[in-house]
Amino acid sequence: MERQNVLTAETSSTHKWWVFLAVGIGTFMSALDGSVVNTILPVLRSYFNSDVESVEWAVVIYLLVVSSLLLTFGRLGDLRGHKGVYTGGFLVFITASAACGLAPTVAVLVAARAIQAIGAAMLFANSPAILIRSFPPQQRGQALGLQSMMTYLGLTIGPSLGGWLTQSISWRAVFYINVPVGLLAFILSLVFVPAEKPAEANTERFDLSGAFLFSAGLVALLLGLNQGHAWGWTSPAILACAAAAVILLGGFLRMEMRTPSPMLDLSLFSQRVFSASTASAILNYVCLYSVFFLMPFYLLQGRGLSPAQAGLLLTAQPIVMAIVAPISGALSDRIGSRLLSTLGMLVMSAGLFLLSTLKPDSANTAIVAGLAITGLGTGIFISPNTSALMGSAPRQRQGIASGILATARNVGMVLGVGLAGAVLTSVMVRTGENTLFSGVHTGLLVGAGVALAGALISSMRGSMKS
Repeated sequence: MERQNVLTAETSSTHKWWVFLAVGIGTFMSALDGSVVNTILPVLRSYFNSDVESVEWAVVIYLLVVSSLLLTFGRLGDLRGHKGVYTGGFLVFITASAACGLAPTVAVLVAARAIQAIGAAMLFANSPAILIRSFPPQQRGQALGLQSMMTYLGLTIGPSLGGWLTQSISWRAVFYINVPVGLLAFILSLVFVPAEKPAEANTERFDLSGAFLFSAGLVALLLGLNQGHAWGWTSPAILACAAAAVILLGGFLRMEMRTPSPMLDLSLFSQRVFSASTASAILNYVCLYSVFFLMPFYLLQGRGLSPAQAGLLLTAQPIVMAIVAPISGALSDRIGSRLLSTLGMLVMSAGLFLLSTLKPDSANTAIVAGLAITGLGTGIFISPNTSALMGSAPRQRQGIASGILATARNVGMVLGVGLAGAVLTSVMVRTGENTLFSGVHTGLLVGAGVALAGALISSMRGSMKS
């Protein structure tokens, strides 16, 4: 009997890592696809003989659809089972990827990207919940840290892989590569991800009206934030988006307070750990994507570097993030998450401040140091904060928590780009020789202040072991 127990424990230990492999490949693929398309936009514009605005919708539509459906598919996972929604996401993603590769026109490509985003939302919204259920509490931070590593590897490899595939084969290969990789992850998920019987499947119903209001409201909000710098922040279109977002999201919150089966369980935010972790996650991604937006302007337009040279320097940040995230996650399992999350935001603030001091003739080592310190801060922060957020949600609300976490990431990303773009544009309105550098400097200083606010929120969220 004792030997049988040992064998069972060994099998369970092995099985959870197969689950991680299935989730990790899906995470890597989704992150890679989110970053790779940006690098081939000029190629797509030339191939389809299209204007910039039309081609950019291949990126914008993906962001809008993914963000608006994360909470919906997280809730659906709670009610119908995370494995079913997750594996279904692979089928949608793979099929849409093939359609992207076959697209004869920009319009077809944009439509296929929208469908691809539906599959990505199904994957993103359920993968943390699957990991939480498959790993014991004492390894929760480690598992989520390794998942973060797969995300950063995808973001790091995406641009270079996309460039190589486009140059060596075709831009269509960027999408076709998702088919074999996705099929492998789909098979692994079918075999190894455990099927769970949702506790609330027979007692709660899916809130279809709430899902519609939330999705439509978030699309209006993100569209306005994403296009504000292009359309003008006081233009009728942006004002209409803002008004629609207020009405739709306000109606959503009002409905969620009254329905017995809410899409978003607002009681989760009554827990200080959950609400603070969500808020600090948004601020972290605001800072992260401010750097992603501003540094290419500094390197390409300000310093006159080639895309290859700039890309090589910019990899310093995600590489450090990929190395540090699993270490920080494992450490949070031992000492708790609050200290590490707070420290991570402080380090990130220091990195942003260091980047803000860069001059037109600063050495490459100073650029790499600033990016590496910023990446170090994010790597320290992200896994413990994710572990705290997911750990504070009850088992039957893990899908909602996953959806909120992923939505926080996307909202923070759009806010970061919007904020950085607004600061850069405002400063560059002034005439002068170094307005670009002043705009980048100011934008990064604002980011450093946002990171300090995130550190303060993290430090106030509860006990040191939370």
